[in-house]
Amino acid sequence: MSEKRCILLFVKYPAKGKVKSRLADDLSEETAICLYRSFVDDILRTLKECGYPFTVWFSPPDANEKISQWLGEGNVYVPQRGHDLGEKIKHAFLQTFSQGFTQVLLIGSDLPDLSCSILRDAFEFDHVNAVIGPSFDGGYYLIGFRHDTFSEEIFDNMHWSTDGVFRETMARLRRKGYLVHVLPERRDIDRAEDLRDFAERNRDSDFAHSETMRYLRAHQKTLFPEVNTP
Repeated sequence: MSEKRCILLFVKYPAKGKVKSRLADDLSEETAICLYRSFVDDILRTLKECGYPFTVWFSPPDANEKISQWLGEGNVYVPQRGHDLGEKIKHAFLQTFSQGFTQVLLIGSDLPDLSCSILRDAFEFDHVNAVIGPSFDGGYYLIGFRHDTFSEEIFDNMHWSTDGVFRETMARLRRKGYLVHVLPERRDIDRAEDLRDFAERNRDSDFAHSETMRYLRAHQKTLFPEVNTP
């Protein structure tokens, strides 16, 4: 069977105090907002290059006009619905599967150098029940299901934004007897030290000319002068 694939990108409108709070604590509110905008711009560029259908799920749900002004009119925007992240994730998956998609991935906006090769690898889960990409901080940067393996209970009563999210998610998947395709572990950008690591690993990579790297080069002296980002 030919699979109908879709990627769900979760974003927040970058209002003051609403995005990258830990990065704002380490650097500044203005810097955190500028970086977040760059992260999302880079992820959208990658999604368009990969060629998979994708939708942008935004928060808060009344920010449709602001999101469109920020990211442009050419994308499909859908408001996130639910009282917590788990409810929002469930709603997004269920709505997308109801539209006839058979393989769906969900990604966040903390990993701007997520590549097409990772996404292609993530979609290779015909013979397993789910796919997940763990992050160094104990969460995950990607999760995906087939239409016949999606389970709402995986996301119920989860302690989000803790270092046990990936571990607990894997435990729930295994209790259901699921085979899981685990992607390479990656480092989200939540703190200044993550940003330093990101700048170093992408200094000579294909991502060196991204919006995020351009911002880092332009503000290197004020952000972290010890990092060489030519």
